[in-house]
Amino acid sequence: MKRLLVSLTAAVALCAGFAGCNKDEDTSLAGITLSETSKMLKPTETHNLAVSFFPENTADKNLVWGSSDKNVATVENGTITAIGVGTAVIRAVSAVNATIYGECSVVVSLSDFGTQSGAVEGVWTKHSIVYINDQIRVEQGKKLTVEEGVTIIVQDGPVGTSGAPIEFFVEGSLYLKGTKEYPILVTVTENKRTAANKYAGLWGGFVGGDNFSELLFDNVIVEYTGALCGAASQSVLAGLNVADKDQTAGILSNNPEGKIVVINSTFRYANSDAMYFMGGKAIVANNLIHTVGKDDNDGINMKAGVQVDIAYNLCFSVNSNALKLSSSGQGPTRHQAMIRAYNNTIVNSGWRRTKNLKGGSIFLEKGALASVYNNLILNSKFMLKTPSLDRPDPSNGADHNSMVGYNFYASGSQQWTGIHVGGAVIMTAFEGYTFADPDYWHNYAGYAAGFPKIDETSLIATAPGSPDPNFVNFPFNGVPLGEDMFNPSWDFHVHAGSPVLVGANGKTPRNTFSGDFAPYFGSTGLVIDGKEYKTPAPAARYGAFGIKN
Repeated sequence: MKRLLVSLTAAVALCAGFAGCNKDEDTSLAGITLSETSKMLKPTETHNLAVSFFPENTADKNLVWGSSDKNVATVENGTITAIGVGTAVIRAVSAVNATIYGECSVVVSLSDFGTQSGAVEGVWTKHSIVYINDQIRVEQGKKLTVEEGVTIIVQDGPVGTSGAPIEFFVEGSLYLKGTKEYPILVTVTENKRTAANKYAGLWGGFVGGDNFSELLFDNVIVEYTGALCGAASQSVLAGLNVADKDQTAGILSNNPEGKIVVINSTFRYANSDAMYFMGGKAIVANNLIHTVGKDDNDGINMKAGVQVDIAYNLCFSVNSNALKLSSSGQGPTRHQAMIRAYNNTIVNSGWRRTKNLKGGSIFLEKGALASVYNNLILNSKFMLKTPSLDRPDPSNGADHNSMVGYNFYASGSQQWTGIHVGGAVIMTAFEGYTFADPDYWHNYAGYAAGFPKIDETSLIATAPGSPDPNFVNFPFNGVPLGEDMFNPSWDFHVHAGSPVLVGANGKTPRNTFSGDFAPYFGSTGLVIDGKEYKTPAPAARYGAFGIKN
C-alpha cells in the first residue's frame, strides 16, 4: 500500500480507523510477560507459569527465577509452590539483562473469609479471601476496613434480584489498607482473568454516593471493572449513571464534601474510566493506570465538585485521555473543579481512540481551574487540548486563570498506520503534537487580548526520537504506539543528564512551586480514618520518575 505522509494542516480527519504500526526487527530481548500477574493458592498447592518473550523470535530466553519471600512461596523453572500465609512476588529475570523481568503476585491464604453481599461493616482481616456474589454497600455512618493481603473476588455479570453487574456502593466510609509487600487485590474469578477479558467490563466498580464520607485506596490492585449499568444498578438508582449507556468507573464519586485518597495503587484491564470524580477533596498520587478502554474512556476523569491533587501517576495505553480535567456539572450546589496535575508520566495515550480527535493525553475544558505542569507525555497521539478556550465557562473553555506549561512532549520514531478521509496515513507522535489543531493554544495570536499562554513554556518534540528521555529501561523508539499491555520490567527512571531532568532547547521544568503551582493538600493534608495524608511535593523535573536510587 502506498504510504502518504500525513498533511499536518489537514490532519483534523485522521481519527478514523488507526490500525497498526511498523515492527522493530531487532531480535534482542525487550520484554518478558508471565501468563498471570496474580495468583491465589493455599499452602502446599503448586502452579505453573508460562512465559512470553518480546520479540518472540529472540534468542535470549534464559531466565533466573526468584521469590520475594520464600516463607510464602518458592519457584523453580516457573513452578510455584505455596508455603505459608502471605504475599510473595514471583519474578522471572532475563539472564542477559537483569532490568528485564516479568512478575506474578502470589497470595497464600489458609481459609476463605466467606461470601459477602448486602450491607457490610467492620473489618475484613488480613490475608483472607472474600467472595462477593451480589450487590454490596457500606451504609451511611458505617465503616468497612479491608486489611493488607486480602483478595476480594467479585462475581461477574448480572447478579441476584437486581439483574445488574455488581457495584461496591459506599455511603459511609471504606478503607482499603494494603501495603507494598501485601497489596489488596480486587478482581474476578481466576478463570476470567484472561487477555481476552481485558476490556470485557466484568463488574462495575467502587461508587461513593451522595453522602459518602471517606474513601481510602492504599496499595490496592483493581481490575476488570467497567460493566455496563443496568436499570437496577445501584449507581443508576442513585442518579449517577444511566442504564444501558454508562459504564461504572473503577472509582466513581459524587459528594463534594467527601474525602478521597488513592495512592500506591494499580488500576488495570478496565472498559471504563479508572477514576471518575464528580465530587470530593482528593489526593491521587503514585498510582499505575494501564490498559483502560476498548473504544473510549479516560484514565483520571475529574468533574465539577472536586478539589484534587494528581501527581506522580504513570498512565500507559489509556484509550482516550490519561487526564480529563473538566468542570462540567458546575452549578449552585457543585463548585468549580480545582485541579493541580504535576509530575505525571503519560505513555502511548490516545492511539486506540478512533472515533474523533478528542483523545490524546490531557484534555482541559468547561470552566475547570487547573495548574498542569512538569508532566512527561511520551509517544501519545496529541498534546494537551483546551477546546473553546476563547469562551471560558462550564459549557466551553477552561478558566483563563489556569496555568499550563513546563510539560515535555516526547516522541519516538515509531509510526502508526491508519486510514482517514484522504486515504492512508503514517504518523509519529511528534506530528500529532505539531499539526494545526484548533485546540492547541501555544501559538494563538490573541494572547494580548488576555488569553492564557497554554504550553508556551513546554518542551515539544518536533522530530522523531529527539530529545531522547534516556530511560533506564523503556524502548523509547521500540514499543509500538498501539501496544496496550504493560510490561512490569519497564523502568521509567532516567539516567543522569536526561532532558527529563534539565530540559532542552531552552525549555526547562518548573522549579518553584508557590501560589498556583503549590498542591492543595501538600501542607495541610486530608485526614482519613484518623491519619493525615499529604500530597507529595512537586519535583523540578518532567514526569513521575527521576534518577534511580
